Amino acid sequence: MRIQYNKLPTDEIFAAAATGMQDAAGAAARRGKLRRIVQGVYTRDLTTSLDVLVRTRLFEVVAAVRPGAVISDRSAVLGGKPTADNLLFLVHDRTPDVTLPGGIVLRCRRGPGPLPSDLALPDGLHMSGQARAALENMVGSRSRGGRTSRTLSRSELEAWLDRLVSREGDDWARDLRDQVREIAPTLGLEREADDLDALLDALLGTRTVTAASPELAARQRGIPYDAARVAVFDQLFTQLAMTAPPPALASSGGRRENVLPFVEAYFSNFIEGTEFTFEEAAAIVYEGTEPENRPADAHDIRGTYEITADSTEMRRTPATGDDLIHLLERRHAILMTGRPEKRPGELKQRANQAGSTLFVAPRLVRGTLKAGFERCAQLDDPFARSAFMMFLVSEVHPFDDGNGRVARIMMNAELVAAGLARIVIPTVYRTNYLMALRGLTRNGNTGSYVAMLSFAQRYAAQLDCSTLATAQAHLVRTNAFADPTDADAHGIRLVLPATLEASAED
Repeated sequence: MRIQYNKLPTDEIFAAAATGMQDAAGAAARRGKLRRIVQGVYTRDLTTSLDVLVRTRLFEVVAAVRPGAVISDRSAVLGGKPTADNLLFLVHDRTPDVTLPGGIVLRCRRGPGPLPSDLALPDGLHMSGQARAALENMVGSRSRGGRTSRTLSRSELEAWLDRLVSREGDDWARDLRDQVREIAPTLGLEREADDLDALLDALLGTRTVTAASPELAARQRGIPYDAARVAVFDQLFTQLAMTAPPPALASSGGRRENVLPFVEAYFSNFIEGTEFTFEEAAAIVYEGTEPENRPADAHDIRGTYEITADSTEMRRTPATGDDLIHLLERRHAILMTGRPEKRPGELKQRANQAGSTLFVAPRLVRGTLKAGFERCAQLDDPFARSAFMMFLVSEVHPFDDGNGRVARIMMNAELVAAGLARIVIPTVYRTNYLMALRGLTRNGNTGSYVAMLSFAQRYAAQLDCSTLATAQAHLVRTNAFADPTDADAHGIRLVLPATLEASAED
């Protein structure tokens, strides 16, 4: 009997058994009109590597292999992604492991099907909701064959819930507890629900339990921190500690740095949007000029300069986490004197963000700063400490406003205290600066961040800041004042002063 290929499902990925067309699908695969992914599951895609197809269309493949499955346990916490060793945990009536092309293993256990609070996915799949995932991961499990265990360890579970409570707030935790109590009987996990209730109470600060994670331990000591941020700090610390720092650039001192504190203050404000011409800013700082209709902006320039020009102040560095917070508050109070609505010298009380980046929650600011400082203090090299300090303050964003300026002051204080050249971020270099920060925050790219700061330090070390006129001439010749957008469009870059001098000699 002739097999009718046109009666096969039109879906790009499908299970032949679901339509009773196993023979037709098998024949089509043998003739090169379909490809088999695993037994009984086929694709019409004849070109994409099966490894890539599975990775990019995983849920469709899972739905065909284990229809109606619930992505559960550890995999639900991972948002449906396989573990590092390629396991995906499911709830389904059929329990044998299935290995997909590329090595992803579907590991199933029996259990209740989808609940109303679970997340519905395309093609009939579901994923455990947060309440169900929390309960499922209260159940202990062992690894099989040395591979990742089905459920989180107690420490991992505490860290996960700590991140959620930090991000979503106490009301979220109370709602989660109500959901847990509602679904526990259906899952047969009433005892686990009692244990989870105690853990949520500990996260809310209403009960003390034995903590398995540093996150919960810190929360119970009254200094909770942003664990995700601290993980990035750990990554930066490791790279800075293991990588040879750039050659130390000693401060030239003396006459060549006469107006460098002004140059630092000028650019530190300009890249934050407080824009004056070089001459206008000099008049504000040196002549006390008050520009019409811009008194707060003038105070920003003067406040920054008051700190950068104070050699004693710029040699002060923190010895403890509490010292760090005190220094930040005092310097911020000076910086933002002209903006009382920004609460000078007071840590933020409301969450803040830049674009899609949400900074550390207000109640986690002190703990995160202290946790970051513990790592910074272990770095021996002054440049490494300065790079870490700037990122720490910038990433926490502890104040309502002025965070970038105070972060750069803290950075340069580490350098000045060690007798090294400061770091200056000219206007034209703003995009390089922001992209390097963003790359470290989002992708852990420490190399670009360190290289960006190293170049900015070399630049500042070579500037002749003997007088305002000399400094301005150097800044013009090196493209420092160029608008970064226009500069990018026309291929204009920041040029090291020494490069220009060498060209002039040639």
